[in-house]
Amino acid sequence: MVDVSGKAPSLRTATARAVVTLGPAAWSALDASENRKGDALAVARLAGIQAAKRASDWIPLCHPLVFDAVEVVLKRNAGERRVEIEASVRGTGKTGYEMEAMVAAAAAALTVYDMCKGAEKGIVVGPVELVSKTGGKSGDWTREKAARSSGRRGR
Repeated sequence: MVDVSGKAPSLRTATARAVVTLGPAAWSALDASENRKGDALAVARLAGIQAAKRASDWIPLCHPLVFDAVEVVLKRNAGERRVEIEASVRGTGKTGYEMEAMVAAAAAALTVYDMCKGAEKGIVVGPVELVSKTGGKSGDWTREKAARSSGRRGR
């Protein structure tokens, strides 16, 4: 792990997103709330929150961090048969919360897959990506701004 003992705590945030694309059968089951395992989006939200709290168990060299807030929001996009997930983590610490946000988004996405796989196996998870982070020595960063400065389009 990186030694952060000399760093001063500062207010930090991180937001990540993930996308789950479902086929017609899985979307139909999700949309009609007919999933055999129960409410997929509610379970996925809880999985994301729980995963954020355990990010250091997922990522070997990730510091175990305490944070003040975690929010996981799942939205249905019927036109594209997608579940769009956004996970945000906020707190005061010596290192950032990027991994906690990304692990939360990934766990929520994988939970949607797990909850819906009985209806259809061809569900696609991804991308999982950092959207933004604030605070710390490196300052603020957003995917959109980074994409504009490199000439690529953001999502």
